[in-house]
Amino acid sequence: MKIAIATENDNVAQHFGRCPAYTLVEIKEGRLVGKELVENPGHQPGFLPGFLAKLGVSCIIAGGMGWRAQELFTSQNIESIVGVTGPVEQVIADYLSGDLQSGESLCNHEYRQHEHGDHCDKGH
Repeated sequence: MKIAIATENDNVAQHFGRCPAYTLVEIKEGRLVGKELVENPGHQPGFLPGFLAKLGVSCIIAGGMGWRAQELFTSQNIESIVGVTGPVEQVIADYLSGDLQSGESLCNHEYRQHEHGDHCDKGH
């Protein structure tokens, strides 16, 4: 299994699509077997789900992500875990131990509006 964690300054980034990089983590039999940092190729509508699917990603972790992006990832059979915060290394350890805490999307980027004109906010 390969997981992509939205990464900014060694922490989980607040917004999956606009983070500077992704920490790709490979897990086999419940153990970490590989980790690499991949630069975000750019935030283009609909691009990242296909890009990450080609890299073998089956799960993504981020602080937040819009509902439409989550649907696009689901269409690529990629699970979205949102509402996660903290250092990437701790998130990996928590995921492996089954203690990862997630919640509502932290997507609150006021500068961007969705198609329906509303600002993205918690629970959206």
